[in-house]
Amino acid sequence: MKTSTAVLTLASTRVALHAASFLTHSWILAPYTAPWLLGDGHPQSIALTFDDGPDPISTPLLLDLLDANDIKATFFMLGEMVDRQPGLARDILARGHELGTHGYWHKNHLIRSARSIRYDLARALASIETATGTRPTWYRPPYGVVTRADLTAAHAEGLRLVLWGTWGRDWRRQASSVSVMADLRSRFHPGVTILLHDSDCTSYPGSFQATLQALPQLIDLAHSQRLTFATLSRHGI
Repeated sequence: MKTSTAVLTLASTRVALHAASFLTHSWILAPYTAPWLLGDGHPQSIALTFDDGPDPISTPLLLDLLDANDIKATFFMLGEMVDRQPGLARDILARGHELGTHGYWHKNHLIRSARSIRYDLARALASIETATGTRPTWYRPPYGVVTRADLTAAHAEGLRLVLWGTWGRDWRRQASSVSVMADLRSRFHPGVTILLHDSDCTSYPGSFQATLQALPQLIDLAHSQRLTFATLSRHGI
């Protein structure tokens, strides 16, 4: 009985520690507790980032649109998606974009152990490096939940953590180009880092269409404010 109680207490303590780190480092509270996570950079540029790919259906469409507008972005790729589409991961790099990692599996780290988080990150890095010959510089945990284990694992792997300053909430069933732009505008400012998705593998099926339709409007918005698009490494964060 005492052993069972001790195990439960230990488990509760671990959950509490994860929760405490979430409250400190999640995207929701980052503006107040860890502003360095938001990725604010040069006031003359904005950084466009995509999560959850590479996806054989949606990613090529987004890449073509970016090429047509001479825009380079940073892609936070899931290791399991890279393992399925290594050639597409190589194509992203070949087109001049920057690679980041979003972990191997898209699972909330608030309910994962430190050991599993370390393994997840190491496996993701190995998948990306095997496919592309390039090791990512940037790391963004799923859902923007940064635990103490994420901070430790990122430091051990020599990665820089970054979340985002504004997002299009383009994963939702009700997402449209209008809603995506409204959400982006709500926190849009010079120097901001933007989060969108190049895959709906963890989102509502077909939601990437809203992203595709909103991107030309985002490009017009940036140009109207004389802002250039930059990868994170060129964004000065």
